[in-house]
Amino acid sequence: MDKQTQVTLIDELLELHDSRTPYLDGDWERPALNRYLSTDVFARERERIFTRRPHIVAHVSELPGPGDFRTLKSGGRPLLLTRDESGHVRAFYNVCRHRGAKLVREEQGCQHRFSCPYHAWTWNNIGELIAVPHEKTGFPGLNRGEFGLKQIACQEYAGWIWVKLDSESDIDVASHLGDLGPEVLAMDAGDHVIASTTVRDTAANWKILVEGGIESYHFRVAHKNTIAPLFLDNLSTYQFFGSHIRSVLPRATIAELQTQGDDAKDLGKHANVLYTLFPGSQFLMQEDHFVWIQGTPISPDRTVLRISTMIPRKADTEDLRSYWLKHHEFTNITLEEDFVLGEDIQSGMSSGANEHLNFGRFEGALARFNALVEDALN
Repeated sequence: MDKQTQVTLIDELLELHDSRTPYLDGDWERPALNRYLSTDVFARERERIFTRRPHIVAHVSELPGPGDFRTLKSGGRPLLLTRDESGHVRAFYNVCRHRGAKLVREEQGCQHRFSCPYHAWTWNNIGELIAVPHEKTGFPGLNRGEFGLKQIACQEYAGWIWVKLDSESDIDVASHLGDLGPEVLAMDAGDHVIASTTVRDTAANWKILVEGGIESYHFRVAHKNTIAPLFLDNLSTYQFFGSHIRSVLPRATIAELQTQGDDAKDLGKHANVLYTLFPGSQFLMQEDHFVWIQGTPISPDRTVLRISTMIPRKADTEDLRSYWLKHHEFTNITLEEDFVLGEDIQSGMSSGANEHLNFGRFEGALARFNALVEDALN
């Protein structure tokens, strides 16, 4: 983020702090519960959002060299990511073209060919079929070129590996990011590595979990035993960049900048910045590292979360290992408070106690986010 943007955001927050008012939108909203419960809505979200939009599935450090691979699920589909001998990243469906078995069962590793555990049809890591047992007898006239692994549009950009599930070749991450692109590039994610990762199977709709991160109304109560003393009560600001969001959560120390000049206005030292990339990843920026929160929707009431502490590559040393692990542990403790509440909300929706939720005027980002989802569905 450039210096002038930092100064502008800090001045906006200081003005809100001085006037003792949160960032307010025009009115409060009452979203229907069906959007969090309906299997039909979820199916449309998966097909029209998670299938049609570019989204991050891995960090480049997870495929560091030729021959490396990783398997995962995205949009309900099994994927195989590979890095070939030229260093190019490719994405395929992790499905055998013979009888449809899962081709690779391991989560990650390094190999240049993949042999199906069912009948040993074998492909190389650029997706070419290279071996078929008893081929001449069982499959006379087989054209191997027609049975390459089914490829998915994939792009390595800004330190991340992105896919677009409804296409083999059409993906443009820069256009997808739009005006937020320069700030995503400035994160320098490609020069970071994953210090530690926690995977959590969460009994909540993916939208509830996004909503929990884009408002600060809950900080004073939900995080009273962890981060609440570090932040101002119910004070934050947000901006939409197309379908993406930048939220700024000022720490209590920002008040010290009231009498400081612009040179002293360093947003990283006095606020947390949360980038929500529609639809599946969030980046929580800290002063010396950032946290990647990846949500993979499984069903209307289930989301698999992957929380990774991202650190500068040059800081990945044995001496600092315990330091980063403590950061990761504290992040997990804090986020767990949000995730448990998300599960509580999901379980309470079917009780009949409420007909809708309520988003206050200082929770406007939630209403805007849900409007984006509705637009994508329609």
